[in-house]
Amino acid sequence: MNKHIPVLLNEVIDNLNLKETDFVVDSTLGYGGHSTKILQKIKKGHLFAFDQDSEAINYSANLLPKVGTNFTIINSNFDNMKEELNKLGINKVDKILFDLGVSSVQLDENRGFTYLRDEKLDMRMNTSQKFSAIDVVNNYKEEDLVNIFYKYGESKFSKVIAKNILKEREKEIIDTTSKLVNIIEKSVPQKFKINKNPSKQIFQAIRIEVNHELDSIEKGLDQAIELLNINGRIAVITFHSLEDRIVKNKFKKLCEIDPIIKGNPDINDKFLPNFKLVNNKVIVASNKEIEFNSRSKSAKLRVIERIK
Repeated sequence: MNKHIPVLLNEVIDNLNLKETDFVVDSTLGYGGHSTKILQKIKKGHLFAFDQDSEAINYSANLLPKVGTNFTIINSNFDNMKEELNKLGINKVDKILFDLGVSSVQLDENRGFTYLRDEKLDMRMNTSQKFSAIDVVNNYKEEDLVNIFYKYGESKFSKVIAKNILKEREKEIIDTTSKLVNIIEKSVPQKFKINKNPSKQIFQAIRIEVNHELDSIEKGLDQAIELLNINGRIAVITFHSLEDRIVKNKFKKLCEIDPIIKGNPDINDKFLPNFKLVNNKVIVASNKEIEFNSRSKSAKLRVIERIK
């Protein structure tokens, strides 16, 4: 297995402002890159790590004990965070991390996440789930394909790509990444393929649909906000504009004063926001990290703190 390189590792650890006794949630355990470093910092606290990928869980279950034993791995999507923690008697935590998107290991696992190799169409983050990319590409109506390609992939060529998918699937099942890539390539004029591979947008859209990613992000963030102690922090790494927009807007709303009373010189404390932005400007990877790990190029880190 190729080693997973955690993105923005030092920035995450610094901005979470970890204390020895913190109760921390890593909502996206993956292959343990961030969790390993977190465990090193919370010797007297506890780590609750969520993931729905059984392969990632098995790997991290062998990795984390080398650092510490004060952790609990929870085989579930982070949109069940509150319910799963409540089962363990945990109602509040101090720090929560979300590292969204697909890990480098998942991209290398021949699970159809990448358009760069010929693989079986899959894209399931939870491999026990039956519904996969094959179902989306071969069973969705044309208008539904157009909708997800436009909404989740922001593709200008959603209609023509969807139309051509329907034509091709009448001849044979579209069950590999190469078959899908060929359809996309034929659907997009050459001049639009010079600077950007159009398959990236379509694969992203299908992956989001298969895993209900944007709905999960909304639910997970709402639960994280409820679970957070005063002086606690939530850190979120995003990798594309749709994810980042959700996080940015939610954090902004939590941290701003009601426009009706903003500017009033004497605002009662109860009307002030419960949260503050830890960094007014989004945190991105350094040039050095991007050279070492190209996946970090699109990463954005946003952090908020509960202040009351």
